[in-house]
Amino acid sequence: MHATQICAQLAATLIGTELYMPTLTLAQANKIVEVALAKAREMKIKPLGVIVLDESGHIISAQREDGASMFRFDVALGKAWASVAMGVSSRALLKRAKDNPNFFVTLAATAKGKFLPQTGGVLIKNEKGEILGAAGASGGTGEEDEEACVTGIQAAGLTADAAG
Repeated sequence: MHATQICAQLAATLIGTELYMPTLTLAQANKIVEVALAKAREMKIKPLGVIVLDESGHIISAQREDGASMFRFDVALGKAWASVAMGVSSRALLKRAKDNPNFFVTLAATAKGKFLPQTGGVLIKNEKGEILGAAGASGGTGEEDEEACVTGIQAAGLTADAAG
């Protein structure tokens, strides 16, 4: 059988079949960022950068508050990217990195610097527990960054996983 015939046959079997792929919407991502920044102002912490990534590590939404350093996005991205790449919070990764520092240095190098196992990256899950992406923040302490992300994720009607 020719490759095009196989593709046509596969396509025919999928017609009428519902495919389900959980996704994080732009509206949800924007809500996470908006509420995370509002939480930061409520906590009176330094200006934040907040980034929301999809399940593949691509940026959906990002904002940097007035007065936040240019480095905030890079740090927030590294926290969120590490979380979604490994399927756990950056808090959990920080704990693991302490036990195996050489491996985590190698991960960071492999990820071309996008991998930052520091508290402040939170997984975003749906009601079924499926990972939709991650949010990361930078500007406050790791705990403050994490709290801002958790508040934003919950406000978007999603589940925040910051477990360590």
